[in-house]
Amino acid sequence: MSDKKVRKYQRMTEQIKSLFKATDDPIARMATISAILYHKMPDFFWVGFYLLKNDRLIVGPYQGPLACQELEKDKGVCWTAIRRKVTIIVTDVNKFPGHIACNQKTKSEIVIPVKNSNNKIIGAFDIDSILYNNFDETDAIELGKIVDNLNMK
Repeated sequence: MSDKKVRKYQRMTEQIKSLFKATDDPIARMATISAILYHKMPDFFWVGFYLLKNDRLIVGPYQGPLACQELEKDKGVCWTAIRRKVTIIVTDVNKFPGHIACNQKTKSEIVIPVKNSNNKIIGAFDIDSILYNNFDETDAIELGKIVDNLNMK
């Protein structure tokens, strides 16, 4: 675990918590998280949320190139993370069965399930990188903490 990486995540988490004092609106908070991570983590190519709506996974707030508007049901990394209820790290998206390629530049990915205050999964936080093997356990832990700060109702 890189101390430098952990400290960077801690600084971003504190900034996010400070900004969250302005509103408890979940969409505003998702947009804030996406913007901060996209602009402060140079290898993060796409950062955003997909939200479950009527058993469909629809794009929410994000930063980066154009996103898939809806992810095909039960296919890809986001649906896998939701179904398994765990964070998924994919070191090479080309080797992930059923990967949905919204952008061909994506090489690796991490997806964290998003839960509401009742511990029900309501979506997924998805980050793509243009580098292979860009995500590790430190990213999973620290990004999980950031997502936990959403305090979804």
